[in-house]
Amino acid sequence: MDETNSRRGFLKMGGAALAAASTGVAGTAFAAAKGEKHAHAAGGMSGGKLDLPKAKGPRLVIVGAGTSGMTIAAHAKKEYPNFDVVLIDKRDMYSSCFNSSLWYVGVINLEFLAAHSFLDAAVNNNYIFVNATVTGLDQATRTLHTNEGEIGYDFLVLAPGISYDYAKIGVKDVENRIGVQQKFPGGFISPMEHVTLNRKFKEFEGGLFIQTVPSGNYRCLPGPYERACLMAGWIKKNKIPGKVLILDANPEVTIKAKGFHAAFDELYKGILEWKPTSAVTGVDAEKKIIKTEFDSYKFDDASIYPNIRGNTLIEQLGLVDPKSLQKEANIDVRFYNIKGDPHVYVTGDSRNHPYSKSANTSNTEGQFVAKVLAARAQGKEIAWESPETVCFSMTNAFPPEAIKVDAKYTYDPKTDAITGFSPDTKTWETRDQAMGRAYLEWAQGIYRDMFGA
Repeated sequence: MDETNSRRGFLKMGGAALAAASTGVAGTAFAAAKGEKHAHAAGGMSGGKLDLPKAKGPRLVIVGAGTSGMTIAAHAKKEYPNFDVVLIDKRDMYSSCFNSSLWYVGVINLEFLAAHSFLDAAVNNNYIFVNATVTGLDQATRTLHTNEGEIGYDFLVLAPGISYDYAKIGVKDVENRIGVQQKFPGGFISPMEHVTLNRKFKEFEGGLFIQTVPSGNYRCLPGPYERACLMAGWIKKNKIPGKVLILDANPEVTIKAKGFHAAFDELYKGILEWKPTSAVTGVDAEKKIIKTEFDSYKFDDASIYPNIRGNTLIEQLGLVDPKSLQKEANIDVRFYNIKGDPHVYVTGDSRNHPYSKSANTSNTEGQFVAKVLAARAQGKEIAWESPETVCFSMTNAFPPEAIKVDAKYTYDPKTDAITGFSPDTKTWETRDQAMGRAYLEWAQGIYRDMFGA
């Protein structure tokens, strides 16, 4: 697909509307009193109730219309038709984070990412969609507060995604942080970031482009390496006098290392440089300087991916696991409910699991959580099931060639912990065009599952 078609796709979907959207769900200020089981909104909530039809069965409220939340909404009534399902998101327009880097180089157009309607999903899957922002939660009365009013629930699922943690890369001054965030976006949360990064690709005239990779369990482990490959391929194809530098906080490529190293060495030698164990310790947005423990780099442009944490909504509602270094939710490792509260669940990338924070993981996990909720609504319990991580990475766009991993996870009942990938994990690390086509088919399959026919 050429650049012209990509731009037409952008115009067709309305770039301004997409740029105005924001993934995840954020709340206003909260006051979570110490020792209380529930959190109260400090302000911003409507005094009345959400104007909704009376629930005809157990009301399941889901916050966050990303992959996890939409999958649960789509599957809950299939598992238990008596559920009255309400999905809440502050966005009114959808665009997926997964596959987004492919848009930058014209493998897909914007319509591929964004031609999906929350309203169509609600109609196709027989639930109600509400465009609202969460402002508070009272677990004692099972009431969720939003800027449009309050809603009672029998079961509540919070699936708000991630937030960035710029302090972990030494960016603590608020003025500098805003500069980094707006000028050199990470590109793993908001559609606004993708619009900016797409422009950066198209307008890059040369020099040094830096892609950073954070430490910890960050969203889309192969994503920064894929983006670096695509930028290197863009430079190569268009004969731009430039270079890509990957500053990786990790000692090795975090996943599909063999396939990525093959691309670095065979396709982009002299164009792409990978520096391991190079965690970012500071950024000067104005001077365009990135610092690591041992070096500093003057760059022309960049995508700075900071460390991540559980969405700030989880902390604001007082639901953070005190042991979580990434401020993720304090949930039962097998069944996702907040410990001590079988009515509130946290799923997707704010969970405190070592699972990959990826679309396929959230999709298969969401199908399992829908089964858990259906069983518990009927006074039953089911056995734990592992989610599945099927993950493609495009290491070459000209022509489109991809690599792949397919993994599940293991649970240790003695320690009540997820212990990592299962022994039958498989990887396909020799890039080819058939895998590139499968990549797009995989994405379309997830869209169909979330949005229906």
